[in-house]
Amino acid sequence: MMCADHQPVTIPPVGDVAIPRCAMVLAAGRGNRLRPITETLPKPLVRVRGRALIDHALDRLEEVGVETCVVNVHHLADQVRAHTARRRRPRVVISDETDALLETGGGVRKALPLLGDDPFFVINTDVLWLNGVRPALTRLAEAWDDARMDALLLVLRLVGANGYEGRGDFFVDALGRPRRRRAQEIAPFVYAGVQMLAPRLFEDTEAGSFSLNRLYTQALDETRLWALPHDGEWYHVGTRAGLDLAEHRLGQHGPYSDQ
Repeated sequence: MMCADHQPVTIPPVGDVAIPRCAMVLAAGRGNRLRPITETLPKPLVRVRGRALIDHALDRLEEVGVETCVVNVHHLADQVRAHTARRRRPRVVISDETDALLETGGGVRKALPLLGDDPFFVINTDVLWLNGVRPALTRLAEAWDDARMDALLLVLRLVGANGYEGRGDFFVDALGRPRRRRAQEIAPFVYAGVQMLAPRLFEDTEAGSFSLNRLYTQALDETRLWALPHDGEWYHVGTRAGLDLAEHRLGQHGPYSDQ
């Protein structure tokens, strides 16, 4: 099965690696840590370097040849709909969560009929990254091993996690096998908000609100979750401090919205 309502075409190759045809951008959150900005402007439309956060994510998908992107909406959904309707590539399909916010796992699960049967990218809207020698999404596709993986997370060294204030998420060995940090530990790697998932990760899940973290735990137990370190610059922009840092480091265009 291809992305819903999408005609088969040749998948753009990267060497002998096929880039996923479909992706999802998680855009339904309320953006509470960006209040008061997000009281009238949804987080995906907050700007850094003169572009809405959602466009930064869609630009990354376009540059590697992704054709269709599902965007879930909840908070101030009409604004996100109107903004993405102007986008030509990738083609944007809306997954409506206005009746109930489904969290990350529930949101992706609801969108599965739009994403098809093949592995797909998922990107958070509150992260920005600069690529290294090759695009991060290309590197994820190159590293994907369908026989071993249900999830492949882009991770970043804690020391380079601009705008991030936590204690890290994972320890990752030389083969890319992650382990969650324990309560009193500081982990050297942070989840970078970019991942590649197989639809089978959601087998045996029920409709409703749940976090992807629940599925990560299951995949870790089965050695089906892997990690790939990012080799470029990265910013968490889910807070005002993170936005200001990214704007300062990456250039100044402001203000925070395009309205």
